[in-house]
Amino acid sequence: MSENKRLAWNEVAPQGAKALYGIHHYITTGTDLPQELIHLVFLRVSQINGCAHCIDLHTRDLLKTMPLEKVVLVPVWDEVPHLFSEQYRAALAWAEEVTLVSETHASDEAYAAASAAFAPKELVDLTITIAAMNAFNRLGAPFRLPVQAKA
Repeated sequence: MSENKRLAWNEVAPQGAKALYGIHHYITTGTDLPQELIHLVFLRVSQINGCAHCIDLHTRDLLKTMPLEKVVLVPVWDEVPHLFSEQYRAALAWAEEVTLVSETHASDEAYAAASAAFAPKELVDLTITIAAMNAFNRLGAPFRLPVQAKA
């Protein structure tokens, strides 16, 4: 398979990159969400969207605080509820609901479950986290950002 070099979106549109990185900075420094939860949500959203760069990056971030045995089961988190706290399961469910909003329409049931697990500001911050990762995935995947993983 030949490698098709694509644009470095952040170099072509540095102001756009700066704006997105500003949201990322807010998420990682301006919210009360635990860093591990943020990276867990970043990873799950990236898995759903199929962004290799973001999956690679956020798996590495998550492995700093979460055991490998748990990280590899993130795509099937709902089958192993004993591995994830109630709040983490609520965050993962909401991440899937919001990422797949064209299919789920952010159902009342999913909203109620997320609202039960998070204070209002936390739920808004969690939703901003999900929205931001969806934005990054929609740049990372089409522009084929590189991965650190080696053969």
